[in-house]
Amino acid sequence: MRIVFLGPPGAGKGTQAARLMERHGIPQLSTGDMLRAAVKAGTPVGLKAKAIMEQGGLVPDAIVVGIVAERFMEPDAAKGFILDGFPRTVGQAEALDLALEHRGLKLDAVLELEVDPKVLVDRIERRAADTRAAGGTVRPDDTPEVVSKRLATYHEQTAPVSSYYAGSNRLKAIDGMAPIEAVAESIDAALAAPAH
Repeated sequence: MRIVFLGPPGAGKGTQAARLMERHGIPQLSTGDMLRAAVKAGTPVGLKAKAIMEQGGLVPDAIVVGIVAERFMEPDAAKGFILDGFPRTVGQAEALDLALEHRGLKLDAVLELEVDPKVLVDRIERRAADTRAAGGTVRPDDTPEVVSKRLATYHEQTAPVSSYYAGSNRLKAIDGMAPIEAVAESIDAALAAPAH
């Protein structure tokens, strides 16, 4: 089962991905972790990424997709994988499709957790208040201003990705505002439904 998870910060992607990992025995792939591992392993793509990173540059989509493609050919990903936070652009989504096709694979589902941005900001404010009340340190990105900015950036970058997948009938919208178990049930139903 090869799945892409879309959804803004705080939507519950991590919670749902962990459940799917356990249930289906598939890894959640983080592009940041993959990039660091490829650099450390000295793979050809990793060496290209390392040279760019050492110059302080952003790793181009083609290299990021190359690293993702290398990673999903590893044994633990043979039954599938969950991509969370990738692809972030239509270019990355197109390149991912090509890399999968080249290996005779395809995505089984693109799941987008839809949430109300105002409720997300309220959730973050509550989390920060609870942390302060418990005597803990509030994360620097747990302020309404930072969360609002992250949400705006997410929607600006990811709306075209949602449209890209919707255009090929692969996007399945999930109500991320429902209780965790209800979201899980909606995801299971979406994964069980035949593709269009």
